[in-house]
Amino acid sequence: MAVFISAVGFGVVTAAILAISAVGFTLQFSVTNVFNLAFGSVMTLSGFVAYWLNHAGLNIWVAMAAAAVSGGLISLAINEVIYTPFIRHGLNLFGMVIVTISVAVIFDHGLQAAVGPTFFSYTAPAGKAFRFADFVLTRQELIIVGIAVLLTILVQVALQYTRVGKAMRGLAINASLARACGVPTRGVIALAWFVSGVLAGVGGVALFLDISTFTATTGSEFLIVIIAAAVLGGIGSPRGAVLGALVVGIVTEVGAAYWNAELKDVLAFGVLIAVLLVRPQGLFSRLATERAIAR
Repeated sequence: MAVFISAVGFGVVTAAILAISAVGFTLQFSVTNVFNLAFGSVMTLSGFVAYWLNHAGLNIWVAMAAAAVSGGLISLAINEVIYTPFIRHGLNLFGMVIVTISVAVIFDHGLQAAVGPTFFSYTAPAGKAFRFADFVLTRQELIIVGIAVLLTILVQVALQYTRVGKAMRGLAINASLARACGVPTRGVIALAWFVSGVLAGVGGVALFLDISTFTATTGSEFLIVIIAAAVLGGIGSPRGAVLGALVVGIVTEVGAAYWNAELKDVLAFGVLIAVLLVRPQGLFSRLATERAIAR
C-alpha cells in the first residue's frame, strides 16, 4: 500500500506538469484549429531560457516567469511568421500538421547543434520533504502543483467570465459566426498563441525540474504524453485536459512503480485507446457537440 500511495504522489506531480502543458496545447488547438506539434519545441526553448538565466544567478522561479514570457513570444512568432502564411493560402489540417512537424525538427536539431547533445540541469534544490502518511512531496514539487492549480483555474475563469475568453470560446465553436458577430479574430488568435506559449514555457521548466536533467529534444519527447492527456480529456476542452492529465499522470506513475518505468508511454496510450473505444469524443469534450449545434 505504501508503494501505491507513494506512486500516486509522483503521479500528482506528473499530472500537474501535464495539466499545464495539455491546457496550453488544447486551448490553442480549439481556437486556431492548428494541431501544433512544435509545442514541445517551445517547451524546450523556454526551458533553456530559464536554464541560462538560472545559471547566470537568477532564482529558478523568477527564471520560470521569464521562460513563460519567452514561450509566449516564441509561440506568437511561430504563428505569425510561419503558420499564418500557410493558413492564408488555404493549407488543410493535415498539411499544417506536416508544417508543424517540420518546425519542430528545425528547432530541435538547431538547438541541439547549438548546445550539443549533452544533459543540462537547473541549479535549484528540491527543498524540504513533506510527508502526509506515505504521501511524500518536496517543497519544489508542492510549488509545481500549486502553480498548476493556479494556472488552470485562471485559464478556466478567463474563458468563462472575461470578454476575450468568451471570444475564444465563440471562435472555437464557429469561426465564421464569430467574425460575423464582430469578434476581432486576428487579435484573439494571436492571444491564444501567446497564452499557449506561456503555458508551454511554464510546463517546460516544471518538467525539467521534475526530471532533473534534460536535453535539446526533451520537450518534444514529452509531447506525445501531453497529446495523450489532451485527447483523453477531450481535445478542445481545457477542463478535460486537466482530467486527462490526472488520469495519465497517476496511471503511468503507478504502472512504473509496479511494473517497468519504460512502459509509461505504453500505459498512457493504453488508457487512451480504452477510453476512446467507449467514448470517442474523450472524457469531457463538448467542443464537437457545440460546433455541430452552431452549424
